[in-house]
Amino acid sequence: MIICAGNSEQFEFAQPMGVGLVETAMNLTRQCLFDKPEFILFVGSAGSYGDAKIFDIIESKTAANIELAFLSNDAYTPLDNVVTTNTTNKKDIVVNSSNYISTNAELTKNFLKFGVGIENMEFFAILKIAQEFNIPAGGVFCITNYTNESAHDDFLANHEKAKELLTQHVKKRIKELTSK
Repeated sequence: MIICAGNSEQFEFAQPMGVGLVETAMNLTRQCLFDKPEFILFVGSAGSYGDAKIFDIIESKTAANIELAFLSNDAYTPLDNVVTTNTTNKKDIVVNSSNYISTNAELTKNFLKFGVGIENMEFFAILKIAQEFNIPAGGVFCITNYTNESAHDDFLANHEKAKELLTQHVKKRIKELTSK
């Protein structure tokens, strides 16, 4: 099953699940209860904390839910805030998820020290639901912006091309998998 966020980020081959952590968790849980998929692939855009470049395609099976206040020692959580469906020794770029888009480049570059490279609003919820239902899952992301003061404008400027690149990438990967 291939899913996406929805609203302005939809694909002809993907089922929208909602924007942000809450909508995604509710809708994907409902989907899994009524028609449990064998595999979940999330396709979406992401912001880079600095290493990934605009229009890079990133595949990952690891997500985190780390709020910016954690980076400045202004918050902590008793919850497990990293989840992975990666069963190989291959190192993943960790995708951070929050209901907020980061715009402070100086602060967000600190994510790189923890191995967290990009952010996407939905991915942590997707992997938590997949883990709960014991469903293999992963994500494919195209970088649309850096996490800086122009994040939103850059996202808007790059979003259509990112969707085209994601469509090409996913269709190519499906073709590779089905030809084996």
